Amino acid sequence: MKGAINDRGIVLGEGLPPVPERLLLAHAHGEVLFICGAGISSPAGLPDFRQLVLDVYENLDTAVHEVIASSQNNATERSQLEGSSLTHRQLAEVKRFKYRDYDVVLGMLERRLDDRTRGDSGVRREVANRLRAKGNIPAPVHRALMRLADRGGTMTIVTTNFDLLLEAAARRLPYPAETYSLGSIPRPTRRTDFAGVLHIHGALDRNPNRVSELVLSDQDFGEFYFRRRAVPDFIYDAARLFHLVLVGYSANDPPMRYLLNAVAADHTRFADIKERFTFFGSATHDPVALEDWKARGITPIPYDSKNGHEILRRTLERWAELSAINGKAAVVDKEIRRIVRVSRAVAPEPDRDLFDHLLRRSNDSERNRLSALASEAQADLGWLDAIMSVCKEKDRGCNP
Repeated sequence: MKGAINDRGIVLGEGLPPVPERLLLAHAHGEVLFICGAGISSPAGLPDFRQLVLDVYENLDTAVHEVIASSQNNATERSQLEGSSLTHRQLAEVKRFKYRDYDVVLGMLERRLDDRTRGDSGVRREVANRLRAKGNIPAPVHRALMRLADRGGTMTIVTTNFDLLLEAAARRLPYPAETYSLGSIPRPTRRTDFAGVLHIHGALDRNPNRVSELVLSDQDFGEFYFRRRAVPDFIYDAARLFHLVLVGYSANDPPMRYLLNAVAADHTRFADIKERFTFFGSATHDPVALEDWKARGITPIPYDSKNGHEILRRTLERWAELSAINGKAAVVDKEIRRIVRVSRAVAPEPDRDLFDHLLRRSNDSERNRLSALASEAQADLGWLDAIMSVCKEKDRGCNP
């Protein structure tokens, strides 16, 4: 049915994309878990997976770096390689880079240069050095995500990033953000002890002299996803308890492929798997890309990615401001007053939907408070009727 809660998108602010109301309501009840990728750390100066590979080669193998850095659109033409002085092993790495198999590329490089895939390999030291050198100040998107990670008395967020920028962003928030990595990550539960910044692919040690265990190469992914099954088991449990929201990923990211494979098969077999979402940025409307996400069992929330994904940042910040859990009451009150200045009959549909949502997601006391606020602002009968309609949805009394 058109306009039903299951289909409705809520525009949280001017120029922002609609967010499914079912997701906003789930978040208001503490049933959302954000999973963050490299894209959230780009504004802080950190590289994505592709750029990280380029950075590593720049210092460890300049010959290969020269070839892959000059490739267009991640593709290396055959003519560029003919007559080159690269060995067969180096050419194989270039080929894998072309296919965006960055985890495989780093594994091949590590085996070629270090003959091992341990935390103290030269490749891993270079990765750690590059990430530590690129930036250590959180971006606004980190702060917005940490506020949204509040489930009501505890903060929980998952990341495949190695950096500690989410922890840094949480320092001024009321709850501590402990770091958990790989084997130390608590098992998903709705209880408050399931908390912290959970680095499912490992985290950089705060002491630069210590070796960090990182899920970086193809062998690492095989170890933690297929042999130990630590990450898939975590994702399986989390997907049954929470709506997973992916932020900072593209569909072709190697970590995304493994994450999607970890839950895709179970979606059709288990009815308790909750809906998963992703914020999908694109410079142009791309219906094929949207269908690609849907085919992977993910509901895309598209937005315009221009100006360095500014709209994503604004959307997350606005969501945090309006959050039913820890949002700013003054911002919510201002919206109610603004919306009811005009008759509901002539108000824009996004304003009507937002008004209804702010009431719908509230508990009884908050709903009564907002109803009284609307009455004090001399809201017309259309708004008061809408309040009564929302109250009847859950058979709760209101006093507009």
